[in-house]
Amino acid sequence: MPRHAPSTTGRILLTLTAITTSTSCYIADWNETHVFNPTWPPHARFHNGQTMTTGLILGLLTLWYTWRPHHDSRLLERENVNTAGLLGALYWVTALSGWCYPTAAAVDPPGEPGEFPQFVPFCVCLGVVGVGWGLERRRMAGEEALGKWRNE
Repeated sequence: MPRHAPSTTGRILLTLTAITTSTSCYIADWNETHVFNPTWPPHARFHNGQTMTTGLILGLLTLWYTWRPHHDSRLLERENVNTAGLLGALYWVTALSGWCYPTAAAVDPPGEPGEFPQFVPFCVCLGVVGVGWGLERRRMAGEEALGKWRNE
């Protein structure tokens, strides 16, 4: 019988980050500075769309693995939480990696105010994923120590 994931602080943090991952790229980019920017070549818009869709899918997958039933299996619950943490972090790690590329800028045109403030929310989202994942791992370890799981 499916055992549903408990509503815990860790899962709520993973959920909030998943929603942010799925929506923030559309909120930030569906405008004249990105998708409708007349100075961007079509190939740049292609990659922007690719990135936005990646964020959407990673967020939805993070939600799925955060709340996926685990059928009273500690192994499956652990896999779900680890997968949710990994998927939840991927978008933010890749977003932060953007500063590593030659001549890359976080705003268009480069040097505009607001280039480095993006760094802060990216780090915050990545940190929230880490805290949520860590809290869930700690909770599961505590339950295993207390013998709340059937033997597998």
